[in-house]
Amino acid sequence: MSERNFNPSIELPVMEQFYTIQGEGKHSGRAAYFIRLAGCDVGCVWCDVKESWEAGQHPLVPIDKLVQEAVASNCGFVVITGGEPAMYDLSALTSQLKAENIEIAIETSGTYPLHGQIDWYCFSPKKFKAAIDEAYVLANELKVVIAHPSDFSWAEEHAERVTNDCELYIQPEWSKQERFLPMAIDFVKENPIWKISLQTHKYMNIP
Repeated sequence: MSERNFNPSIELPVMEQFYTIQGEGKHSGRAAYFIRLAGCDVGCVWCDVKESWEAGQHPLVPIDKLVQEAVASNCGFVVITGGEPAMYDLSALTSQLKAENIEIAIETSGTYPLHGQIDWYCFSPKKFKAAIDEAYVLANELKVVIAHPSDFSWAEEHAERVTNDCELYIQPEWSKQERFLPMAIDFVKENPIWKISLQTHKYMNIP
């Protein structure tokens, strides 16, 4: 990830921002304003937004502008994603969003401590970089991408570490749906504490 100096209380590197329908996990089907921050050092081989990895290739956007555009969407729900959004101090961004009575979710690999006010913490651990202990405590939702048969048992290992009220999801990797969706269905039928997350935004052909 490209490094550059900036003040996260004023601006953040942003790959894109858009108003759409959340396609994954607990809030699937819900109108959401997405802020996709640029920069990631996790390196998932199947990542579908690899263009987000290099922060230096994307503009620094003033936080005031991010908040104004989120407010203008009038949906009241913001998802901060990446990249890996928790690698930045999100305190200024989230405090301004909360001042506008906006509900905030984050989607993170859990590899960095969280700095900011978050209402919903979606923890999606990756094999490419270990999560920190804090992620298991904060997680409201555990979402594990299934890209290999071993990922089912790997998901269960993580489920043992989150809190009892954390919601559990497995999500077949999009390019391997044909192989892993039937396996995911069988897994959830055998382990009903889990749910299936599908990337429904891709079925709808929206961002």
